[in-house]
Amino acid sequence: MITGVPDTEDDVTAWLLTTAERDNPATAIPTWTTGNLAEPLVHGAAYFDRLVDAVEDLAEGDHLFFTDWRGDPGQKLRPDGPTVDELFSRAARRGVCVRGLVWRSHWDGLSFSKEQNASLDRELEEDGAVVVRDQRVRRMGSHHQKLVLCRHPADPSRDVAFAGGIDLGHTRRDDAEHRGDPQPQDMSDAYGDTPPWHDVQLQLRGPVVGVLDDCFRERWDDPTSPASESPFAWVHDKTLQWLGRNQMDPTPLPEQPPAPPECGPHTVQTLRTYPKVWPAFPFAPEGERSIARGYTKALTRARRLVYLEDQYLWSSDVADHLASSLREHEGLQLVVVVPKVPDQQGAFSERPQQHGQAQAMRLLQEAAPGRVHVFDLENHEGTPVYVHAKVCVVDDVWAEVGSDNMNRRSWTHDSELSNAVLDTSLDEREPRDPAGLGDGARTFARDLRLELAREHLDRDDDAGLLDPDEFVAACVATADALEAWHAGGRVGPRPPGRIRPHRRPELTRLEQVWATPLYRLVHDPDGRPLRLRLSRDY
Repeated sequence: MITGVPDTEDDVTAWLLTTAERDNPATAIPTWTTGNLAEPLVHGAAYFDRLVDAVEDLAEGDHLFFTDWRGDPGQKLRPDGPTVDELFSRAARRGVCVRGLVWRSHWDGLSFSKEQNASLDRELEEDGAVVVRDQRVRRMGSHHQKLVLCRHPADPSRDVAFAGGIDLGHTRRDDAEHRGDPQPQDMSDAYGDTPPWHDVQLQLRGPVVGVLDDCFRERWDDPTSPASESPFAWVHDKTLQWLGRNQMDPTPLPEQPPAPPECGPHTVQTLRTYPKVWPAFPFAPEGERSIARGYTKALTRARRLVYLEDQYLWSSDVADHLASSLREHEGLQLVVVVPKVPDQQGAFSERPQQHGQAQAMRLLQEAAPGRVHVFDLENHEGTPVYVHAKVCVVDDVWAEVGSDNMNRRSWTHDSELSNAVLDTSLDEREPRDPAGLGDGARTFARDLRLELAREHLDRDDDAGLLDPDEFVAACVATADALEAWHAGGRVGPRPPGRIRPHRRPELTRLEQVWATPLYRLVHDPDGRPLRLRLSRDY
């Protein structure tokens, strides 16, 4: 008999963090909210189309708040527009309160987005918005959250939020065909002139929108200046502020509306990463690592299948939690989808990242030989698809979509924002309880995994994909057939599917020597307090 449907707090706490487990008494956000409606928007084109409708629905007195890692004001949200600047500026001119927090960013010569974010700031402020470029980060850190809030104070039932992995930037507007965004950013030559881009964002309605509003306000109302850690950059920004070209200090926000009413079957827990910084964040004085804690708690319940889509899969620290579950449960399998190669080419960019991934993959494959399956993607023309999605589904019960990757940087060092979804709706398709723990399968988590699987395997239906073992077998068979077709010179019809086996990177001894410190200090740094670093805890 299937039990454990999350109608009681005890059922929910089996999967979600309690307030004590979050361990951040300084924050105002609740432990979780019930009665939400979460919808995954797979691909930037789907998200951007929905975003245009939501923003155009805002009127005078409504709120449009956003956070972003990279924002390109000229990015078209639909083939014929509007651009990000046009959409948000028109809202500001209608009397919508438009407020943004974007990462100030590092120098563009390091393949970051300083100029793009500064341009978004300037363009929007010309029309009455207020955008703050925030550099309250650890050294070589970033604000990596991607959030848009559309609030209607006169009618909170119309509120909607978008949170996940998709920035308001170039290259993101791709679709299921994966031929790329006509407005590309510079990437490795392996991805071609218009790099194919795979990503996921959540659309959220219900009380969780109020929680995400709390998250935005905590950062906005931080009394500590968001100025850069660099005194030279601070002088530069202050000069631009004096000239009227740069906003450094946030203006007061309007009164916060009440949270939207319940409207769906989804319990949602908002998870975050904030590093320990000085001066401390008032809402996270010791930092917050609820993303790491939420993952590790969910992984302890994994019995049959962990499905991951991730940009990096770095860090033996993070992989060790997966490896522990794999060692403990012999029926557990891991499926991971990652990019074929890093987004930026060149040895000093590629080798440290490959070193970190090689460590993680080796640890996992040694923990569970034959049960760890790592794939990368290509489109039907054979061009690699850059996987930017950050998705995890555990046993078709717990699902998470966010800005965070499976690495130490995302779990401890940068600011990140994620939402874990626990559906109260049981999925009646067999197997009804794949893990055998009485939790059943949940509609949201299973549907998310199957939607992604259908795309990657070129399937029109879910036949042979519901059972975890059959799903893994289908992935392996599809990838092997496509790999064999490539190895045989692409003779005959191309087999269906877009996944290929991902090979563990192999570095020479010399490359490991110089790549290791770069990996640890620059690519995958540690933002935990010293006591937690020493105990290897989160």
